[in-house]
Amino acid sequence: QVQLVESGGGLVQAGGSLRLSCAASGRTFSNDAMGWFRQAPGKERRFVATISWSGDSTYYADSVKGRFTISRDNAKNTVYLQMNNLKPEDTAVYFCAGRIASGVAVTTTAYRYWGQGTQVTVSS
Repeated sequence: QVQLVESGGGLVQAGGSLRLSCAASGRTFSNDAMGWFRQAPGKERRFVATISWSGDSTYYADSVKGRFTISRDNAKNTVYLQMNNLKPEDTAVYFCAGRIASGVAVTTTAYRYWGQGTQVTVSS
């Protein structure tokens, strides 16, 4: 059984930075594309960033492009999301997700396994 565990969330002031980590166990995810999504209170879960199995291909939501960077370390079965210049509208629960496929994807239905989420709160 695959488990994803996110960490690194917290409270930060606008303009600050956070680095989220997502550690996978129960499956070697080096062949899987991975993604980050977020969900604000009362809103649907939305795509943030995705990375291919090799790390060669990445794709971002327009709202985070230039501020967030997704990366992965397949030797550590871990994917990261570096978030810089955070804004109050970035406040949400952030979820890590994995595909049983190598290519990037932006829809929730393309992802097979999910973490439990980590809260990110950005104060103004």
